[in-house]
Amino acid sequence: QVQLVESGGGLVQAGGSLRLSCAASGHTFYMYDMGWFRQALGKERELVAAIRWSGGSTYYADSVKGRFTISRDNALNTVYLQMNNLKPEDTAVYFCNLLYSPIPWGQGTQVTVSS
Repeated sequence: QVQLVESGGGLVQAGGSLRLSCAASGHTFYMYDMGWFRQALGKERELVAAIRWSGGSTYYADSVKGRFTISRDNALNTVYLQMNNLKPEDTAVYFCNLLYSPIPWGQGTQVTVSS
């Protein structure tokens, strides 16, 4: 059973950067393709970035392409999301989860970008 804890969110001005971390417990973490998702107030949860289990392939939503970078360290059971040039529209709660067959969602980490 994989359990996930997100951290690294905060309040930042537009143009700033944050690095989110997703710590996973469970010995099979390295087997899973992972995704970072976000949910803004009043909106549906959306996928913003994903990474294959090997780290060899990534995906980005058009809205974050060129600004966000997803990475993982399987030895540390951690997935990261480096977010640069943040915009007010990036404000949301950010979650990580398995890309396919998501497990119960964690608390997420709040990212607030002020203009």
